[in-house]
Amino acid sequence: MTRTTADVTFLRGYNQALVMALGRTVRTFERSTVVDATGLTPQAVSKVLARLSADGLIRTAGVRRPGIGKPAVVYEIVPDSRYAIGAHVARRTLRLVLVDLAGTVHHCAVSPLPGDFTPEQFLDALSSGIDALPGGADLRGRLTGVGIGMIGPLDHARGLVRDAHGLRHWHDVPLRDLAEAHLGLPVHLDKDVTAGITAEAWRHGGTFGDAVLIMVESGIGGGFWLGGTAHRGAHTNAGEFGHTVVALDGPPCVCGRHGCLEIVHNHAAEAGDIGRAARVLAVGVVNLLQTLDLSRVVLAGADLLRHAQTYLAAVEEAVHTDVPRADWLTTDVTLSSLGPDVIAAGAAMQVLDKHYGVPDLAPL
Repeated sequence: MTRTTADVTFLRGYNQALVMALGRTVRTFERSTVVDATGLTPQAVSKVLARLSADGLIRTAGVRRPGIGKPAVVYEIVPDSRYAIGAHVARRTLRLVLVDLAGTVHHCAVSPLPGDFTPEQFLDALSSGIDALPGGADLRGRLTGVGIGMIGPLDHARGLVRDAHGLRHWHDVPLRDLAEAHLGLPVHLDKDVTAGITAEAWRHGGTFGDAVLIMVESGIGGGFWLGGTAHRGAHTNAGEFGHTVVALDGPPCVCGRHGCLEIVHNHAAEAGDIGRAARVLAVGVVNLLQTLDLSRVVLAGADLLRHAQTYLAAVEEAVHTDVPRADWLTTDVTLSSLGPDVIAAGAAMQVLDKHYGVPDLAPL
C-alpha cells in the first residue's frame, strides 16, 4: 500500500468515525450538524453520509423544513445494524452482554466459573454462554466480534494473559488467539478496568475528560482515560492500582509484595468493617488524583456496589478534604452509569469502536 492510499483510507475511516461518534451522542443529526461539530466541509460530510447509509449504519429519519432554504435531511444511527458481545471475566463468574451500535445493552447473562478455572474451562463457558444468547443465526450475521475484559496482568498488544492474579493456570496464555480459534469470531482482549473506562467514555462522549474507573471485585484495579483515549502504558499493563503499597509493614499480597492497597482493603472488608475498607480505597484514590490530576472518578465492581453509598461517601469526602486546594482541583465522583455491566459492556464497545471508531494509522 502506498503512503497516499494509506492516508486516504485513514482519512475516510476517521471522517466516518467522527460522524458515528456524533450519532451516538445525539438522537438525530443533519449534514449541517456534522459540519459544525467536526469541521469537515459540506462536500466531505455528504460523501460520508452516503457511505454510511449504503452500509446500513445510518438511515434517514425525516426532513426538517426551515423557514428559508432547502429542506434538510435528518439522519439517525441504526442501532441494530451491528452488535458486539462483551465478556467480563472475574475470579468467580463470567458475565456476558449483547451491545448494539449505539452502545445499548440488550441482554445480560451471568454464569459461575469453576474455582481456579483453566483456560479450557473458561473457553467452554464462553462458547456455551454465547450460544445461549438470543438472536441465533440472524444475530451472527450482524455480529462484529467478541470483547473480553480480563483480570491482569495482561499484554493487550499481544493478546496474552501474563499472570492473572489469583489464577494459577494463566501464565502467558495467548487468550485472544485461543478464543478466536474456539469461537470463529474476531476477539478483542483487554484488561477489565480498561474496558470499563472505555464504556464510560463512550457513553459520555467528548465531555468525559481525564478519568479513572476504580473497580472493586475480588481484586482492585484502575482503568485510565487520558487525553481522549484509554491509557494502557508502555507494556499495556497499566491499571494495577490495587497493587500500590499503602502500608510498608502490611500483610503479604497475592502479587508478592506487602501492604498493597488491595490486601489492606480486603482484610478490612473480610472483617466486616466496610467503612474502613472504603476509607482505605479513598486514600488510594487521593494518591491517584495527586499523581494524575483527574477530573472524574468512577466507582464500579460487584463488591463495591453492594455497599455503594458507603464507598461513594468515603471517596467523595476524601476528595473534598484530603486534596490540597479542592476548591481548584475539582473532581467528580460517581458510581458507574452501567452498574455491574460496565466491564462487559465496555469490552463490547471496544469491538465496535475498533471497526466504527477512530482508526489507528499503522506505520508503513
